[in-house]
Amino acid sequence: MSNEIRIYVVDLAPYNAGHLHGVWIDACEDISDIWEQIKTMLVDSPVENSEEYAIHDYEGFGGYALSEYEGIENAHEIACFIAEYPDFGGELLKHFGGDLEEAKTATEDNYCGCYQSLADYAQELTEETTQIPESLTCYIDYERMGRDMEMGGDIFTIDPSFETVHVFWSR
Repeated sequence: MSNEIRIYVVDLAPYNAGHLHGVWIDACEDISDIWEQIKTMLVDSPVENSEEYAIHDYEGFGGYALSEYEGIENAHEIACFIAEYPDFGGELLKHFGGDLEEAKTATEDNYCGCYQSLADYAQELTEETTQIPESLTCYIDYERMGRDMEMGGDIFTIDPSFETVHVFWSR
């Protein structure tokens, strides 16, 4: 499996005539290189004067469902964001309904970190912000505290794999 984030751009003229003509493009490449590859694909079209295209497939967007109507610039920006945050970028975009600005804000302002469990986050937060008497430490249920923070809307999590939880403050 490749970690490359790519899009499959299809020439619509032959597609509408029942033939497949397209190109896989690394969506994180420079935007001018992406446009050049699309232009070359259209020039090489089996249908003369072909000029319309669409994104018909994609790989590596990590849980985010890219629309064929997304637009090349948006697909590129989304791909670059996911490349910057490969462990959770796609899922974070999905969480915010595709709103890239909200996802960027979450990573810049509201990201708490990666933990083995939500209980680990609750314990770290509690121990950093509260002086807990030694005699009470065995009575604290960090698992429930973490669950309550999430259920109460204080935080949200992205769990990309077993024993990996990315924690974000909710706004």
